[in-house]
Order: sequence, then structure tokens, then C-alpha cells
Amino acid sequence: MPGGEDRVVASNRQARHHYEILETYEAGLVLRGTEVKSLRDGKANLKESFARIDGEEAWLLGCHISPYAQGNRENPDPLRKRKLLLHRAELNRLLGKTQERGLTLVPLRLYFKRGRAKVELGLARGKKLHDKRQAIKEREARREMDKAVRARQRV
Repeated sequence: MPGGEDRVVASNRQARHHYEILETYEAGLVLRGTEVKSLRDGKANLKESFARIDGEEAWLLGCHISPYAQGNRENPDPLRKRKLLLHRAELNRLLGKTQERGLTLVPLRLYFKRGRAKVELGLARGKKLHDKRQAIKEREARREMDKAVRARQRV
């Protein structure tokens, strides 16, 4: 990949609407055989996935990676839990943070970086309904301002 840029396979667009993202982390993924080929085809969905720390390991749950079309009966289960690769210090920090009230680990996007599959995790706090309404109101106000600026520049 020229310039070392990341190639995004899947993103969780609803996560930023439902959660307030406090910090982000990059984690590697332990994948089996044809899962990598399926990811390269863009056949992944992060919609209802989340991450959990069990003991001393982090796991990605609910992530759907479709079976590879040219695969055989050895294709793994599309919804199996996948191990996340994080540094020990990051794991300990995340374990402490997720034990706090209301914080969770949400995958934001799945991408390839220098040929390796990575997932961007967000340490998040759930938004209340009034927070979501406030965010929508701010976004609409920003759109109105941008529209007014463009209209003035045309004249």
C-alpha cells in the first residue's frame, strides 16, 4: 500500500452515535485461514460487536466475518469470538477502566495496516437520549452555518 495508509474493511458508524468515545486503542486480531481472505473482500460487519476482557486476554465478540466463498468445510464460524492482541499495560489499563461504572469497549473500525488485520477499539460511555438529541442539534446547526457560508461565497 503506497504511503503506508490503512485500508478500512468495516466501520461501526452507529458506535459514535450511541456512545461517547473517551479513548481509542489499536489491537491486532488472531484470525484463522480463510477469514483473512474474506476480510480482504470486505465481508465483515461490526454492527453489534463489542470487546470484553476475560482474565488476561481481550476478546472481540459479535463481529461477523462471512465465510470465504472459495473456502471449504474448514471455514470457521462467522460469529466466533476472536482474540485481540494488546500490550500487557494496555490490557491492565482497559481492565481497570471497564470495571468502572458505565465504560465499555466498542470496536470502531476493522482495517489492514501493513498487511495485518487490526481493529480500532474505543473506550466508551453510553450516551443518554438527551445527549443524542444535543449531538443531532449541534450537527444540524453546523450544517446550517456551512450552508450560509457557501451561499455568501457564491454571491
